[in-house]
Amino acid sequence: MSKTRIKGLLFDLDGVLVSTEQNHFHAWKSIADKYQISFDELDNERLKGMSRGDSLKIILELGDILISEDEFNDLLHLKNQIYLDSIQKLNQKDLLPGVLALLNKAKSKNIPCGLGSSSKNAKTILNLVEIETYFDSIIDGNGVEFPKPNSEVFLNGAMELGLTPNEIIVFEDAESGVKAGKDGGFFVVGVGNIHIKKSVDVFVSSLLDFNLDEYA
Repeated sequence: MSKTRIKGLLFDLDGVLVSTEQNHFHAWKSIADKYQISFDELDNERLKGMSRGDSLKIILELGDILISEDEFNDLLHLKNQIYLDSIQKLNQKDLLPGVLALLNKAKSKNIPCGLGSSSKNAKTILNLVEIETYFDSIIDGNGVEFPKPNSEVFLNGAMELGLTPNEIIVFEDAESGVKAGKDGGFFVVGVGNIHIKKSVDVFVSSLLDFNLDEYA
């Protein structure tokens, strides 16, 4: 990728900027336990980057459980409440390594940053960890019709930044997000999750290992 080409950055949230994976896991496990569905951390891997509704469908399929639409919606609300209760103590110390340094570096270079997340709680989390002001665009699960692996979340983010996909780096940690980025025409940097290493343009163990000066 040309060094003069990068004009914007788009970040996934969970697993890239902050990790609430265990919070999600325990919330989903509470739902699974309610129906005596066997659900472990390996099953939880399948939910990375998925919308809340799609995640619940996968869990119910694991137990071959059929429920009404009303019960389905009640479970979505219950899971979200369990999750929200568990993250209230999040703060800036919970940011993953290298996040704040990269956001400050981008700011110093006048490179706009956007968030592209499936989470409907993205703004709440950004607020808790005190980085919401770094983002010129925040597209989350409330603002898309088609969740990842559809590219809509990142394409909407690019539009809000006033840039084209080939001018933007997407940072992702989930296979569904990588597909969304690649299918949308973005340069994708994989973060942390070794399982996506072969699917991305560049892989880093954490954002500490990403050098923005090489791209902008």
